[in-house]
Amino acid sequence: MAALLLLLLFSAGVLLPSIEAQEAYSKLPDKYRKGVDLALQQLNSHSGVLHHFLFFKSLLKSEIESGFNVQYIYHNFYLKATTCARGTVNPSHQRCQFRNDRPLMDCVVCYKTFAGKIEKDPKPYVHCLHKPKLTETMSTTRLEHCRKMSYTSGAPTLLSSTKNDTDE
Repeated sequence: MAALLLLLLFSAGVLLPSIEAQEAYSKLPDKYRKGVDLALQQLNSHSGVLHHFLFFKSLLKSEIESGFNVQYIYHNFYLKATTCARGTVNPSHQRCQFRNDRPLMDCVVCYKTFAGKIEKDPKPYVHCLHKPKLTETMSTTRLEHCRKMSYTSGAPTLLSSTKNDTDE
């Protein structure tokens, strides 16, 4: 009886983080989920990656509303390796349990959306790195890259200009 109870508690402990992560992913607004999917697609297609990764949790989310249905999205989040091999079709948190013997993957994505779709120009930025290898300099570089991306569009600035009386 004690062994059965121990097994039940262990099973709940293994499944609970997976279920919480799945809920966190499903609760993400669609505009952020698209970026996570982009990072997962890029990471899982890399030949050096042996395990399948799934979304674990968000660290920082921000968006800049540029007008005319244009947004610039920034999302910093963790991905976590699972027990499934890379290339697993239709992975789920029930089938692919998180591995606790691998470091988290710290990812940053930033991209421009128009009418809810990711634009190809400027090219979406995706940067994922094992958390222990991430330095403060790399974090700053990632953030600066995304800031530059969102400020390259001069249209909102030009359109917000007003005519002065001296212009006539």
